[in-house]
Amino acid sequence: MLWPQAVKDRIKTGDDRELVQSYPYRSACPSTVWGELVEAATDEIFLSGYTNYFFWTQVPQFAEMLKRKAGQGCRVRFLLGDPRGEVTSQREAIEDVALTVSTRIRITLEHLDRLGPIEGVEARYSSAEDAVSHVSLSVFRFDDEALVTPHLARLVGHDSPMLHLRRHGSSGMFARFADHAEELWSHAQSIG
Repeated sequence: MLWPQAVKDRIKTGDDRELVQSYPYRSACPSTVWGELVEAATDEIFLSGYTNYFFWTQVPQFAEMLKRKAGQGCRVRFLLGDPRGEVTSQREAIEDVALTVSTRIRITLEHLDRLGPIEGVEARYSSAEDAVSHVSLSVFRFDDEALVTPHLARLVGHDSPMLHLRRHGSSGMFARFADHAEELWSHAQSIG
């Protein structure tokens, strides 16, 4: 036997090797992880959370990082829920918190407005038909790494679990979640 069972039990050899880390809550992920992923991205930053508002407070100098990344040729995309949409209203009633879903989306929109038009930075609203799929799963992609949050029934995003994934092929978990976000993006409407 080349590898003792104790070693085999600790080495990821199957599909789970894409799983870098899991967190019982999105809020348990250190802000340094978010900042390092944004900083390390060279080609693609795709933030397809329904509100994305926490980036502006969780990642130090986030706006400056985005400007710099876009200036270096990194594509930056924000996929947001429509703050006036029916699914947004339904989610607000379910969450029943003071910082409403539409307010959190508007926080992101305000920060994007402050950035001004920057080549390489784009924002869209998910389509009404895709809003339920969007509000239930956040995919935050940074080149070949992603942080994915499946939203649990009545919880706010920061109280839902999160997976840190790293691509190891074309058909693993990373690709499936990335494809989900791309599908939502392909039907999304530009924010006017």
